[in-house]
Amino acid sequence: MIPPDGGMDMNALLAQAQQMQAQMQQAQEEMASAEFEGTAGGDLVKATLSGTGEIKALVIKPEAVDPDDTEALADLVIAAIRDANHKVQAMTEAKFGGMANGLGF
Repeated sequence: MIPPDGGMDMNALLAQAQQMQAQMQQAQEEMASAEFEGTAGGDLVKATLSGTGEIKALVIKPEAVDPDDTEALADLVIAAIRDANHKVQAMTEAKFGGMANGLGF
């Protein structure tokens, strides 16, 4: 709301900033406790990342392991981590993207 004198209502701005700070803190806590799973090779490799991008788990099915082709296994591990990371990024954008818009960015 713009006051009659045309200036900005500083109390309203402060309240809005405090509300956004609380929302940001809650979103950060939710992301830190969330886990995202990425897969590759038809679920031969599964990677679990926290919402902050930390690798929490990596599961490799025995049939994914070929001693003569370790490059393929490495590719599957990287693909699973990337898949999980894309999910982290999508959730981060969903949670934080709207907050930046509220600030006029």
